[in-house]
Amino acid sequence: MNLSAPNRTKLESLILEHQFTHASQYLLENTQQGIRCAKAKPEDYNTLCASRIGGDPDLPPHIEWPLTTDGIPMTFLVQLNLKDLAKHDESSLLPTSGMLYFFVGIDEPAYHIEHRVIFLKDDELGSVQRRSSPDVTGLKEQFHGYQLEARASLEPPNYAYVDDDQIENDEVGYEEYEDLCFSISDSMSDDVVRLFGYPTGQHDDSELEAALMILTGAHYNYNEREALQQITDHFAGDEEKTMEEIKDTLMLLEIESDNDVGFRWWDAGVLHFFIRKQDLLAGRFDCTYCSLYSS
Repeated sequence: MNLSAPNRTKLESLILEHQFTHASQYLLENTQQGIRCAKAKPEDYNTLCASRIGGDPDLPPHIEWPLTTDGIPMTFLVQLNLKDLAKHDESSLLPTSGMLYFFVGIDEPAYHIEHRVIFLKDDELGSVQRRSSPDVTGLKEQFHGYQLEARASLEPPNYAYVDDDQIENDEVGYEEYEDLCFSISDSMSDDVVRLFGYPTGQHDDSELEAALMILTGAHYNYNEREALQQITDHFAGDEEKTMEEIKDTLMLLEIESDNDVGFRWWDAGVLHFFIRKQDLLAGRFDCTYCSLYSS
């Protein structure tokens, strides 16, 4: 993914400032453009279709509240006003208008979590109104709503994805690299949502897990070689297509645990949603994957 000229200049400056010129090419090639959303203020529901985390969604009457396969109302998580996000989407991946809604069922086990992502175009939002969440949903709790404020971000490879041999030398190690990452991403304490970039975790196989389920319907058993073979078989032995599909499986959304909102993903972990790039560019959100990471 190519960086815009301003982002490339910013990254080059930070690499020089933090004395990581030995890893300059690696970071320029592997840092991704993303979007971060921070809590702006508690939601007062005076503005329809504001980007929001927790609380209640704004939905038109014709949209039914999503249910799990057991008939339990899912929990509303996030709504994103795509017009607000468009000016921060420097990779031009998201639709430029409309609303995106995220719901989740019961958050266990940590893989293949039942969920729903709803995309509504502008012409479907004319009769939108606040919809109160059911008293009991999959997560069995009520959550506090907060308006979100989006901004563009740069996302360097994190702990799970970074090549240590590329970034470490006799002068700097991973601790100094963390400082560099903090400066590159310009992270804030109120950040609760991320779109794109590298998913938080211990291992670099989150996209493989998601791609395996989306493409083949198979559960990931943490055997990378076996998963790759299953996807390759799906593409009639085309290994190049397999690697392309995994590369183009994107982290659509990451939601943090947050005390103000009330979201707590197991032991203060994160919730992930993944989507194939071609589905995202086509505005198809009916085939996504949801998983949870907690330390």
